[in-house]
Amino acid sequence: MKRDHLSSAGRRAVLRAGLCGLGVGAALRTPRLFAQAASQLAADAQADGKILVVLELSGGNDGLNTLVPYGDDAYYRQRPQIGIPKADLLPIDDHFGFSGGMVGFERLFKDGQLAVVHGCGYDNPSFSHFTSMAYWHTAAPNSGEPYGWVGRTADAMAPDAPPNFLVNIGARQSLAVRSARHVPVVFNDPNKFSRETFFEERKILDAPVHEGAIDNPSRRFLHDIARSAKDASSLVREAWANYRSPVDYGVTGLDLPKVVALIDAGMPTRLYYTSYRNNAFDTHVFQGNVHRRLLTYTSDAVSAFLMDLERIGRADDVVVMIFSEFGRRVPENVSLGTDHGAANLMFVAGNAVRGGHFGAIPSLTELDEGDNLIHTTDFRSVYATLIGGWLGHRDTRELLNGDFKTFDMFI
Repeated sequence: MKRDHLSSAGRRAVLRAGLCGLGVGAALRTPRLFAQAASQLAADAQADGKILVVLELSGGNDGLNTLVPYGDDAYYRQRPQIGIPKADLLPIDDHFGFSGGMVGFERLFKDGQLAVVHGCGYDNPSFSHFTSMAYWHTAAPNSGEPYGWVGRTADAMAPDAPPNFLVNIGARQSLAVRSARHVPVVFNDPNKFSRETFFEERKILDAPVHEGAIDNPSRRFLHDIARSAKDASSLVREAWANYRSPVDYGVTGLDLPKVVALIDAGMPTRLYYTSYRNNAFDTHVFQGNVHRRLLTYTSDAVSAFLMDLERIGRADDVVVMIFSEFGRRVPENVSLGTDHGAANLMFVAGNAVRGGHFGAIPSLTELDEGDNLIHTTDFRSVYATLIGGWLGHRDTRELLNGDFKTFDMFI
């Protein structure tokens, strides 16, 4: 139900009020405070920073049947049953074609808004979903790192940790957003987003606390975290309640409409993380039709997301990066599927993206001992490109534990 007493600009100001430590409940109840928040933050509304959205395709997406190298006969020799004929593809040049349902990606590529990065992976790849995803989440393959690469990026960009800088949409927090200085806003269903408590605790936890009455530093810290969580849940519910869009996301929006809702409402978030969940892309058996549907849903959602951003006037400010924890083995298996592999594609999409092919294309004949593609691009090169080239934080060596080649990917 639309709230007629709040203008669109006013709602944005209230949502940004988290930066000033102003509780949204108080702002909504008190016209004077509401007006003060709107006045203080009006300039912010016109100067939003660049935003990165990360979309994870969990399960290990088969890159070879996503962007099919139909111009290479070795592809059809390795996949005599599940190789996709050229007639069923959406060709983008004389070598590659997208899976037949990926009309959105085809359009984005031909419009110059989709970058394809080939051969992404790392040395000594793991074929475990859990282990490999942890490597991608932390940008620390074959080693340990307590914080995620998105979380570390947030720490580097905003060391003073403004509230709501980092949002993770999912059933549980991803390791990728774990941060030393930020408390990520994590939610699944915006309508049900609230602090979980026992019934007996709610009255006490909901009671207002005057900060001046808190002398213990540890208690003050816990109070600040609790208040931030409570305010964030109100902000998210308010943004979602006011989201209306004519854009058709297809079968599943992959949580991307929620991202648009928060951006349009004025959340000060610069980093969003979401995923195609439940290991959906683990296609060991009868891959063909299932995989095509998954790719169609993904393509529809991402292209609709960018159209929705155009609708709200924010398409130039947002870039989305899409990855999976590994690719699939080059030869098909006996179950008409594919097994866990190594190198894979990554995609970066948006108005500001310089579309095209990036990175060297891996050979389909010179494979490793397990019949896997040999990676040609360290995946951290894409991270470094996004952090430095898009978000503007140029010093990525400490963030990513090394120097990595970057791509000239942004206009």
